[in-house]
Amino acid sequence: MIEELRHRFRRVLGPLLGLSLLAYFAYHTVEGERGVLAWMRLQTQIAEVDARLAKVEDERDRLERRVRLLRPDHLDPDMLEERARVGLDMVHPDEVVVVEETKAP
Repeated sequence: MIEELRHRFRRVLGPLLGLSLLAYFAYHTVEGERGVLAWMRLQTQIAEVDARLAKVEDERDRLERRVRLLRPDHLDPDMLEERARVGLDMVHPDEVVVVEETKAP
């Protein structure tokens, strides 16, 4: 009888071991440190950072255009007047001032 149990155990041991290994690797393929769920989280983070990068690049381009208008070799009179008025907080008596609020980042 004991011999019969050993024989059956040996027949079941191989498939049981194989199934255990398959379950182990399947779990870590989905849940592991480098699994599918971790990959999906990274893709989401990459998309968020790319959106932030695009926003910062747009802001940088806008500031570069404004700086370019203030360079001595290409001085825009309107930009110079605008900066002088903002810096000195002065207007002509016959002018109407429209204040545009800027959003803080």
